[in-house]
Amino acid sequence: DECGDEVYVPEIEDENLKALYDAYRQKHGVISLEDIRAIPEKYNIGKRPLSLLLGWGEQTFSRYYDGDMPSKQYSEILKRVLNEPSYYLELLENRKDNLKSEKAFEKSKAAIASLLNIPSTQQSKLNIVVEYLLSRCQDITHLSLQKALYYVQGFYKAFFGSFIFEEDCEAWVHGPVYRDIYRRYSGYCYNPIDSIEEPDISLMPAEEKVLLDSVIRHICCYSGKTLESFTHVETPWISTRGNLPAEASTNKVIPKQIIGEYFTSVKDKYRMLTPANIKDYAQDMFSKI
Repeated sequence: DECGDEVYVPEIEDENLKALYDAYRQKHGVISLEDIRAIPEKYNIGKRPLSLLLGWGEQTFSRYYDGDMPSKQYSEILKRVLNEPSYYLELLENRKDNLKSEKAFEKSKAAIASLLNIPSTQQSKLNIVVEYLLSRCQDITHLSLQKALYYVQGFYKAFFGSFIFEEDCEAWVHGPVYRDIYRRYSGYCYNPIDSIEEPDISLMPAEEKVLLDSVIRHICCYSGKTLESFTHVETPWISTRGNLPAEASTNKVIPKQIIGEYFTSVKDKYRMLTPANIKDYAQDMFSKI
C-alpha cells in the first residue's frame, strides 16, 4: 500500500545534485568534475602536490576533486593546466620548490616529457648527470652530490678537453655548488636523496659514461663532509673566495678557466692515463685531511 510519504533514495539524490551542478558548470563555463579528476592522472601527480604546485592551499585541489566548485578564476587555471601540457611543464619547473619531495617532481616530469615527446637529448647535460648519479650512488646526500658534479666537470675537462656542463658553480661556504641543483634538493638537508630509475643513456658518449663511473667509484665513496674538505684545499675554491671569512656567504662563480687549469695540472701531476686514475688523487687527498 502507498503511505503517501516521499521516498528518499540517496543514490538518486546524489545523481540529481550532480546533474544540477554539471548544468551550472556548463552554463557558466566552469571546468567539469571529470576534467578536474583527469589532471592528476594525466601528469602523474598527487592531489596535494598539485595543489601546492599551483600555489594554493594543500587541500584546495582535493576539495575540487571531491566535488566542490572552483571559482571562475581557479577554473580557468585548471582548464589551462589540463589542456596545455607546456604550461604545466612551466609551472612544474618554476615552482618545484613548492613540492615536498624530489620524487614527486621526477615522476611528474617524466609524465610531461612523455606527453610532449621530449627526448633525453633535450635535457641539459647537468640534469642527465644528476639523474645518472642518483640512480647509481647509494645514500648520496645533497652535499656529496654537489661535490661529485664539481669533480665530474673538472676531470672531464682534464681528460677530454671540454667542459661537460654549461652551468657554472659557485664558491659557497661548504664548497662548490650548482645553484639550481641546490634549490632542487636542499630539502633533503643531511638525509640521502631518494634513488631514482636510471635515465636513458643510450645516446651518452662512451667517454662520458667512463668518467662518470670513475667518479662514482672513486669520489662518491667518500662522505659529503670529506669531499668538502678536499675542495677547501683546492685552488679553484680558494682563489675564488679570496680573503672572505670562512663562514661568509657569497655567490661568486668559480671561473671555468681556473677549474680547467687546476684539474689539468692534477692529471699531469698524478700521471693519469685514464679516468680510472682519479683513484690516486682521491686517496692522496684523503690521506692528507
